[in-house]
Amino acid sequence: MAEPKDDRNEAEWEHCLTPQQFDVLRRHATEMPGSSLLNAEKRAGRFVCAGCAQELFASTTKFESGTGWPSFWEPVPGAIATSTDASLGRVRTEVHCSRCGGHLGHVFPDGPKPTGLRYCINGAALAFRPESGPA
Repeated sequence: MAEPKDDRNEAEWEHCLTPQQFDVLRRHATEMPGSSLLNAEKRAGRFVCAGCAQELFASTTKFESGTGWPSFWEPVPGAIATSTDASLGRVRTEVHCSRCGGHLGHVFPDGPKPTGLRYCINGAALAFRPESGPA
């Protein structure tokens, strides 16, 4: 993974994030499936990093995967960095915010066309910015 462009220390991160956001973004935790309100988000807009507000996914790339986590078939160009995760005894591709390095989730090769990818993202790692109206 490339070095993130955000140099906050862990104490600063803990101060500016909720406990769940801190666990997911900084400690690589996974939220419970079905627990994020963003699963049901259908408005036009952008999903941004909850840590640094970088745009990560357009709402037009979100789809219902049935997994219990917000899923997308393509990130905003340059918004995602990846690394290898072998923590559960199998190799997966972990995805991170390219700006702050926050853990977002994983990407799998079982998504819809046109990419065939499923970015399975923790809702706690995201914030939603609608095209119009309040967030």
